Amino acid sequence: MATPVAVATAFLLCLSASQIAGELDVDLPGDSYLRRESMDRSLCVQLIQPSGYPCSEYTIQTKDGFLLGLQRVSSSAGSIRQQRGPPVLLLHGLFMAGDAWFLNSREESLGFILADHGFDVWVGNVRGTRWSHGHISLSIKDKDFWDWSWQELALDDLAEMIHYINSITDTKVLVVGHSQGTIMSLAALTQPHITEMVEAAALLCPISYLDHITSRFVLRMVHMHLDQIVLAMGIHQLNFRSEWGVDLLDSLCDGRIDCSDLLTSITGENCCFNDSRVDFYLEYEPHPSSAKNLHHLFQMIRDGTFSMYDHGIFKNLKLYGQLKPPAFNLSNIPKSLPLWMAYGRNDALADMVDISHTLKELQSTPELLYLENYGHLDFIVSVTAKEDIYDHMIEFLKSRGKSSSIW
Repeated sequence: MATPVAVATAFLLCLSASQIAGELDVDLPGDSYLRRESMDRSLCVQLIQPSGYPCSEYTIQTKDGFLLGLQRVSSSAGSIRQQRGPPVLLLHGLFMAGDAWFLNSREESLGFILADHGFDVWVGNVRGTRWSHGHISLSIKDKDFWDWSWQELALDDLAEMIHYINSITDTKVLVVGHSQGTIMSLAALTQPHITEMVEAAALLCPISYLDHITSRFVLRMVHMHLDQIVLAMGIHQLNFRSEWGVDLLDSLCDGRIDCSDLLTSITGENCCFNDSRVDFYLEYEPHPSSAKNLHHLFQMIRDGTFSMYDHGIFKNLKLYGQLKPPAFNLSNIPKSLPLWMAYGRNDALADMVDISHTLKELQSTPELLYLENYGHLDFIVSVTAKEDIYDHMIEFLKSRGKSSSIW
């Protein structure tokens, strides 16, 4: 039985054996596993259809050549062609992918619950994750394949997903994000050409500012400048399916952090996590991300900003025309755009002080749901999330979505 330590080991900062393979131009098991998962076992086939839900796979291309996987899920009682509800796009968190919305039972997983309520469910998978499909010309061994942060995920990946869904359905899209998915959403919604295709947004553990996080493990890495060290070493991919990354964790857990409860030290205490499903979760999580993405997030923690990636003075001048990276101006999100947010007191990553900062900068007043005992992961894997969160969210989405005769 996997322990919380195993979960945490999988979820945060293990450096990848496949990165070594990229440097040496050889194949290692982790690299071949990633390619095999992407090519032979789709998310629909592996996780969604076995639960009795019609599911269709799509591949879309971003303007910089990444091939992203999208899944479209219908109610188990119907079919995709008969789906009449409004489209809702699910955006996963850091080191996760679209499978995160289907890891619990049919009655507990948000992806299944939304489909059974008649929504036209679309599942997003950002670049680099196993359910997306690479790049038109780059290999995962190429440095340039991993030259991106959440900025590109927001302005390229999310923008292309919304545009594609909008073009297929001829309907504005409801956006639902968790964690990194909320950073992407908030940044993207400051852009008018994206917002015009969005009907409303529901954000779980909303993040834009990060300078008040209380995660002991993350703060230790930030203070060590581990993100900068990784980049200086020429490591560009962070793939948590590795063994030697445990050595890194051992070096971080040197008595300053109680690594017998590492998951709590990362995410905050999760109240309603089903420990008996840990082994199943680890069949799907974690997914790769880029070292540059982690660096961008750590920049935000250090600087207290919600800004584009800081390349340094000279490259900032070249790319942005100014010394510091431009901020994402949350006041640019239209007051008329309905927003709904859920957050928890025990969340060590989406801190309530930072959420308050976000709320002050918005023109609108979002609908809020506060859960006293919830931690960061509870919002997607809690066994009581349907009653605690999803029923409230669905009421919001139904009131904002395109009117439908199925309701």
